Amino acid sequence: MRILITFQDNQVPVYFNTDTKQPVQRTLRLLTSALENKYLFGKNALKKCLASLISIEIEGSEAILHSKSEFDSLALSLY
Repeated sequence: MRILITFQDNQVPVYFNTDTKQPVQRTLRLLTSALENKYLFGKNALKKCLASLISIEIEGSEAILHSKSEFDSLALSLY
């Protein structure tokens, strides 16, 4: 399943596996709050990834953040 979220005035696709145990709305709330928190208070490497974010993939309790440079992609724990 694919859902678009708005982050820093950009539309970012979020990809979910349909057999997740958590409700989608709860996961999206956790994701958006984690992204905003990391954007404001995170380290420079994380901010660089968030500045060039192109998609997010949710796998279990982690969000895989894909950026324009494959070296800037990283995983973010949601729980």
